[in-house]
Amino acid sequence: MGELCRLQQEHMTEQPTILLLEGICKRFGALEVLRGIDFTAKKGEVVAMIGSSGSGKSTLLRCVNLLETPTEGRLVFKGEEIAFHQTAQGQQPSNPEQLRRLRSNLSMVFQQFNLWQHMTIIENVMEVPIIVQGRGRDEVRAEALELLDKVGISDKAKNFPAQLSGGQQQRAAIARALAVCPEAMLFDEPTSALDPELEQEVMKVIRDLAEEGRTMLLVTHDMGLARDVANKVVFLNQGLIEEQGTPAEVFDNPRSTRLQQFLRASAA
Repeated sequence: MGELCRLQQEHMTEQPTILLLEGICKRFGALEVLRGIDFTAKKGEVVAMIGSSGSGKSTLLRCVNLLETPTEGRLVFKGEEIAFHQTAQGQQPSNPEQLRRLRSNLSMVFQQFNLWQHMTIIENVMEVPIIVQGRGRDEVRAEALELLDKVGISDKAKNFPAQLSGGQQQRAAIARALAVCPEAMLFDEPTSALDPELEQEVMKVIRDLAEEGRTMLLVTHDMGLARDVANKVVFLNQGLIEEQGTPAEVFDNPRSTRLQQFLRASAA
């Protein structure tokens, strides 16, 4: 197992950097949620972000695709630095086309599914490729059916979200995120709204995606999932990255007292 981990890390080192963050800060008024984050994710890397509630995990993920705009800092995606300009509220994206490219290449899966309730499941999956990417309906429909089959709910294609269980809705949300062929996928606590049985359904899909070598950033409260699927684990504490490394380094040999406390509490 140690040799396998070593080979995986060497492979990651050779891959191009997909995402680079430098000095990312985020303030909401007087509240400083992120206090200077430096971070990279390489092609094919699965990064799990862990930490207690309020540590900044979800805010950091939302800053990656600019659902939240960093108050300060640099964001570079596939070698292209995102342009910002300063306003009274802090920096804002300067180039709408650049912002569109970034978001279309970083699909996000939310905790609460965020499916369009008035559309069937297959219509949810087809909407963005047709409306945003301008692709043909027949081609998109065929791909949508393949994606629903991939996540195990092709029999629910004509159902509406309210007719599905939470686990099925989250799998539909993952299929929708995959439909735009993203460069990377962002998961914000994708299993925390589910009961344990439904949680396993979604975890299996995420594990399958990890095995395909997809680039993924995963905010999770589930230490087992982080250990199983991640190449790198990042521990956030009070708006800073306190520790990061391989799953073995972070979970088996935590250096900081705060990470040791967090892991003991998570195991209780």
